[in-house]
Amino acid sequence: MPDTNEYAATFAFVDADSDGRITAQEYADLMHRMGDSCTEEQAQRAIEAMDRDGDGLITLEEFALYMADNGD
Repeated sequence: MPDTNEYAATFAFVDADSDGRITAQEYADLMHRMGDSCTEEQAQRAIEAMDRDGDGLITLEEFALYMADNGD
């Protein structure tokens, strides 16, 4: 398992409400803040790619695993 500390700051930046989970809406909001257009469907697909337990939310652990598996 990758070190979650390595990804904690990035995760916290995306987790706008600081509840320990990233939603598709938070992901889409980040994309918009970065100047990228992101539809609700695109955001949902991105979350699904990271979501290991199928609950529709991304935890720090899931985020770290995805980042480590995909070369950051």
